[in-house]
Parts: sequence; structure tokens; C-alpha cells
Amino acid sequence: MASQVNRTPQNHFCGRTRREFLRAVGGGFTSLALTGLLAKDGFLSSQAFAADGRTPFENPLAPKVPMLLPKAKRVIFLFMYGGPSHVDTFDYKPELIKYDGQTIKINTVGRSGSKNEGRIIGPKWDFKQHGQSGQWVSTLFPHLSTCVDDIAFIKSMTADSPIHGSAMLMMNSGRILGGQPSLGSWVNYGLGSVNENLPGYVVMLDKTGGPISGAQNWTSGYIPASYQATILRSQGTPIMDLKPYGDMTQAEQRRLLDHLKHFNEGHFSERADNSNLAARIASYELAYRMQATAPEAVDVDSEPEHVKSLYGMDEERTEDFGRKCLLARRLAERGVRFIQVYSGGAHNDANWDAHGDLEFNHNFHAGNTDKPIAGLLKDLKQRGLLDETLVIWGGEFGRQPVAEYRQGTGRDHNSAGFTMWMAGGGIKGGLSVGATDELGGTAIKNPYHVKHLHATILQLMGLDPNNLSYFYNGLDQKLVGVESVKPIHSIMT
Repeated sequence: MASQVNRTPQNHFCGRTRREFLRAVGGGFTSLALTGLLAKDGFLSSQAFAADGRTPFENPLAPKVPMLLPKAKRVIFLFMYGGPSHVDTFDYKPELIKYDGQTIKINTVGRSGSKNEGRIIGPKWDFKQHGQSGQWVSTLFPHLSTCVDDIAFIKSMTADSPIHGSAMLMMNSGRILGGQPSLGSWVNYGLGSVNENLPGYVVMLDKTGGPISGAQNWTSGYIPASYQATILRSQGTPIMDLKPYGDMTQAEQRRLLDHLKHFNEGHFSERADNSNLAARIASYELAYRMQATAPEAVDVDSEPEHVKSLYGMDEERTEDFGRKCLLARRLAERGVRFIQVYSGGAHNDANWDAHGDLEFNHNFHAGNTDKPIAGLLKDLKQRGLLDETLVIWGGEFGRQPVAEYRQGTGRDHNSAGFTMWMAGGGIKGGLSVGATDELGGTAIKNPYHVKHLHATILQLMGLDPNNLSYFYNGLDQKLVGVESVKPIHSIMT
């Protein structure tokens, strides 16, 4: 007897049509996505309890009242991964030109350890003053130099580590060890989400890959997982698995919801068994809502040509970062609280880590990002969004005034003094605060630690940096640590 041939059509599952299959499993996994929606309508109101069975369940991403009067509604953090050289970008040091090529006594601490002398490397680009405020900017940034009157430069930043992994963690989470909630997670924990149909915290990585320490840079750590970042890809569909229901039409999805509602009536217990279930329901609910909202939000190509040109999307070298900056603006105006955009990924010259040929490295990365960043600032300003959008630029540290090797122009890491800048919501434009020594090696005037930067960001967003806490491991944990930290008031309006 010949073996029987399987004649089940391709659109059948286990011998059933797609609709029959979905109906059969509707009381299981697929029903979770509907639970949050039904609860909001009062359908499951008697079941909306936390793990103790008594405390009413609250959506962790629901908008919260700010602790302070906010001056910014959202943050766009432009992260220059690898450590851009402050003395070649925004921190003009004429003495470096004077001693260029000379080996002098100077104390430095970098990835190669401590040294007490080094060969001075003068800046490889000319510096000029720009704007009504006369801010110094090197020729690396011809476009960004036109925006200096909206920017506050912090030229005395310090951090605890000159090593990429730990320095990245400190800049993103306040500590050099992993497992801590990231800055974006703290912001969303303190304020909730404005747009329930989009993530509150988004990270866009470089096309060459992610930074060292990976997902620890955007994790929610010990606070609920609902506050961690959503990763948007730089190429292809920005959000993976955005259509988990395959090729179903909207009509078919509506019929699926009807089936789920029917099965929900008899397949859920009277209360959630644990808090993980509540978080899981919220995540599936967000995934479903994003199917309708996210495609429009990430549709950068729908922008007018003159807007795309402003971001450099009509030029090959600036198209990638320009696309990410434009996407950041679209997400910001749609209510995403915290957006981080990475320039540089992987290792060596794939990011700003200029250990070898400084000119090659910085010409490449500055050339990729200068026009898009200036375009972002100008676009936000002309739309009336800059006053309520806090834009941050910087890396995990700066670079040394001396050469790392006997030959070449490469500079080692420098966490003892470097530059970052901020613009927009609550920031006084057209000024510089703090200073490094005459060679740019160490912060000597009004040194500001990463914690001061974090405190400034939180306060501008309406959060008290010294009272925003989460109880964990027997302590009220805070982004800025246990000791009181003051924001950088001199750059705040």
C-alpha cells in the first residue's frame, strides 16, 4: 500500500485553517496580548491586582507627575562611542601647538597605565571662534559650528575609569560595574511613558555593531524590565518582529481579537499569580499596539526632501547617521522620553577610539556626524521642539594631549578631563563652563563628574536626582549614588 501523501495546504496548521488554529489556541499564549486592553475597559477590573492579590495593579509605564517643574520633556543622547578627542574638537589649547612634537614631563593615566612624560601632539585641525558667543570649534565641525549659540560646553568632565567597558557603564548607568539601571531606564521609571503605543526608551546602534559591554549599557538592571530600552536597527526594518501575526490583514486581526475576548472570559484566574505576568501582559500589549503606530513613526522616507537633505540623507557618508537623527526627531515629537543614538561601534577605528591615525579616525567619524547633528538641532529649533528637548553630545571619556606610541598621532584614553555639550530644554546656549589645564590633560576649573551630568539631566526632566530611588538589596538605590549630588546650575536656565 502506497504511503499516504500529506496534502495539508500551506495555510493550514495541524490540519486546521489559520483561523481555526488561532481560535483553538486563543485561550493560551495569544490571549495575553489582550489582557491589558480589556483591563482598561473594565472587563477584567476584578482581576487587576499585583502579586499580593490586594494591591491594585498599575501600569508601570503610565505617565507620572514630575517631582520638580520640568524644563525638558525628552532627551536625545548622541553617544560618540570610543572617546572623541576634546583637544581636537571643542577644547582649544594653543600650548599644544607650542610644544607639538616635544617630549615633556606630564602625568597621564590611560589604558596603558600611568606615565610621567610624553610626546605632545598638537591639534590636527584649526580652531576658530563662532557665533555671537565666540565659542571655539575646530574645522572638524563646519556645520555644528553654526549652532554654538544654542550649546553649552562642559569642558571639565571627569569619570572614574579610562577603560572603555567600565567607562561606558559609568556614562550610561552611573557606575563602573554592570547590572545597574541605565539613565534612560531611570527617566522612564520616574516619569512613565507619554505615548502608550511606542516605547519610552529607544537605542539606535551603529551599523558596525554595538559598543563594548553590550546590552548592559541600556538595561533596566534591578528595576522592572518594562523600563529597559527597545533597540532599533540602523538598517532594514527598524523594529524586529513588528508583525508577529505574519501576513494577517487588519480584518483578520480584528477577528482574532474577537476570538481572544471570547476565550478570555473563561480562561483567566481571578488575579494575576505574580508580577512577572503583569509585565508580560504589558509587553505583549505594547507589541500589539506598536503594529499600528510604529510603522508610521519610523517611516523616515515619508519626510520632505528638503528635510532629509538638512540631515545629510542625500549624501552617502552622512545618510546613515542622518537617518538615525531624523528618526530620533520623529520619535521625540511622538512622545518617546529617552532616545540614544550611537556613532561608532565594534572596536578600533570603527569608532572614535583613535589610538593610531588620529586624523583618519576623526575625519571619518566627524564627517559622518557633523551635518546630521547640526540638522537635528536646526530642525528641532524650527519646529519649536528644541526648548523642550534636551540634546546631549559626548563619549565615555576624552583623549590625552600626548601620543600613545613613539610614532604616530594616536592618543590614549583620558578620563581626567574631557568635553561634553548639551543643548535645548533648560540649557543656556552660547557658553562654556569648567576648564582643563593648559595642555588639556586634567580638569582644574570647576571639575564635573559624570554624576553631575546625570543630576543635571534628571533635574531638567523634572526628577529630583537625590530623591529618585528604587529599593533594592536593602538600600534606596539612586542613579547618582548615596551622596547628594548637585546639578550643573551654571548651564541651566
